[in-house]
Amino acid sequence: MNGKTFFVDLSRCTGCRGCQVACKQWKNKPVEQTENTGSHQNPPDLSWQTLKVVRFAEKTIDGKFHWLFFPDQCRHCLDAPCKMVGDSEVKDAIVQDPQTGAVVFTDKCTGLNAEAVREACPYDIPRVDAATKRMYKCDMCNDRVRAGLLPSCVKTCPTGTMHFGDREEMLELARARLAKLKPSHPKAELVDAESVRCVFLCPQPPSAYHKYVQFGEAGPRPLTRKALFAKVLRPLRAFG
Repeated sequence: MNGKTFFVDLSRCTGCRGCQVACKQWKNKPVEQTENTGSHQNPPDLSWQTLKVVRFAEKTIDGKFHWLFFPDQCRHCLDAPCKMVGDSEVKDAIVQDPQTGAVVFTDKCTGLNAEAVREACPYDIPRVDAATKRMYKCDMCNDRVRAGLLPSCVKTCPTGTMHFGDREEMLELARARLAKLKPSHPKAELVDAESVRCVFLCPQPPSAYHKYVQFGEAGPRPLTRKALFAKVLRPLRAFG
């Protein structure tokens, strides 16, 4: 499988949010008015204005307190359920770049059934601008990558958490880092490495980080009903 892949080593993440800020700056997204939710996480969730958010979680694991950080973003699934649903409504509304593998929401991604597209995503990533009805998510900084640059989040990361490059190179790096981490973190694992282009290395059990990172080596998530229906119809639609 060619194309590009993110490797995110959570054992090195300090929650600095540099990646979150860099993403917002490159995408020229406006600030959001937020309120204190009792967490250092801000904003509290993804939105059409915030395509990457560092999630904060306080967990007690094996009797020890851990403050866990998780830079949440689109995983760029190899076989993207959101694209299946988007294609079933408007052709080329959601495309997969043949060079990078990035899943990109195009200008046609306006007026789609946003609820269905979001529901199809097993990671709950797509968000809609209520004013324009257009859907947004991370596009892997596809414009930068095609110009030979790193995604803005990777370029900015000061701790070596974020990595980006050719898929096989990133998977090799991820496996090597996992092997090195295992002696001190026996519960560490790579999450969904065979099905996405944004692979997370979790030093603690994946279920401790964020509710959409919980399967790990158990295999790809089952498709939602709408995504499965769209996948069945996709070959028929090609003839229609």
